[in-house]
Amino acid sequence: MASYEEFARVYDLFMDNVDYEAWARFLTDRLKERGITEGLVLDLGCGTGTMTELLAEAGYDMIGVDNSEEMLAEAMEKRVESGHDILYLLQDMEEFELYGTVRAIVSVCDCLNYLTEEEDLLQVFRLANNYLDPGGIFLFDMNTVYKYREVLGNDTIAENRPEGSFIWENSFDEEDGLNFYELTLFLPREDGLYEKYEETHCQRAYSREKIEELLKEAGMVLLKVYDGYSLNGETETSERLLFIAQESGKSALQR
Repeated sequence: MASYEEFARVYDLFMDNVDYEAWARFLTDRLKERGITEGLVLDLGCGTGTMTELLAEAGYDMIGVDNSEEMLAEAMEKRVESGHDILYLLQDMEEFELYGTVRAIVSVCDCLNYLTEEEDLLQVFRLANNYLDPGGIFLFDMNTVYKYREVLGNDTIAENRPEGSFIWENSFDEEDGLNFYELTLFLPREDGLYEKYEETHCQRAYSREKIEELLKEAGMVLLKVYDGYSLNGETETSERLLFIAQESGKSALQR
């Protein structure tokens, strides 16, 4: 089963430990620091559209890209409720196409860790550089090698809630840098019984040095690296890094 099929229905419930509003404030503050207070912004790997909605609320004209029909269905339900004019596109990250350039691109919740081949991550960086306005910025977060090795490791996480239960079995192979999540869901049916679903997710751990190397190869300039959604710099025990990279290569006359 592909990632985020049945899980899409309960994704937001099980992600309630993420302070999306604080993350959105941090991102908008970084955007405003660079004079981006309005205009087109792309949410790459937008999932159920939580961050997309928050950035739309902050005044940006949002585009959301994701490769899961199920996740986008959830996002479009939110769009109906909020009334925000958000364009959602069903596309793979490494092949996304836009109608023109955007002022900024964001990607949150370690979406880019799902790109398990260096060439695919490089391609996303190249596309970001291509679709950004001159001097536009790309803000994205990624899980660290430390998190996969020391925090997730080979642990099992389980939660039981009225809306459903899950068992999340994690395994990390440090030699190849691949992290596998074996996800088992138990979701209630209308007849009161539970139905079992299984999904497999795979992410890759990239070193900070490798990410910087690939950004440079893609023609982008790395401006800043934060310890997650804080103003602190990275440390050896950082579990999530937020990167800010800038478009390079276009002139203002091409805008």
